[in-house]
Amino acid sequence: MQRLWTPWRMEYILSEKQPGCIFCAALAQHNDRETYIVYRGARAFAMLNTYPYNNGHLMVVPYEHSADLNALDAETQADLMRLIGRTIEWLRAASKPEGFNVGMNLGKAGGAGVVDHLHFHVVPRWLGDTNYMTIVGETRVIIEMLDDSWMRLRAVIEREERAA
Repeated sequence: MQRLWTPWRMEYILSEKQPGCIFCAALAQHNDRETYIVYRGARAFAMLNTYPYNNGHLMVVPYEHSADLNALDAETQADLMRLIGRTIEWLRAASKPEGFNVGMNLGKAGGAGVVDHLHFHVVPRWLGDTNYMTIVGETRVIIEMLDDSWMRLRAVIEREERAA
């Protein structure tokens, strides 16, 4: 089965992009390893960002396709916050970050790459993780392949699920 995205590859950059929502398409594919979905909860799921700001960059996404946070019911909003908290704990266990950036970009003017399906970003951070490459070359250095990040996070999640 072909991946929805082929990260870090020139053929993806040059290819014609599929219309529709990348999050809904990932869910519909039912191949979590290929789409980098690390966890499916009751009302939201977590997946690796295929264009990460940093290693382990996760997105927490409601199943409901909505661009408006206030359109989501209270239970979904609460589930999103609980899942954000869990992703932070999973990332702490998997990668030992020294801090996190957590947030969401709403609307094109707000910097959203996907404007019609809201999502939160959970980005692990380490002291000195931004360097001259970002400033001078407008390039980020990611030291771990997405497949490796997915396997590391799934191992943490599976240990937690077995212990529950």
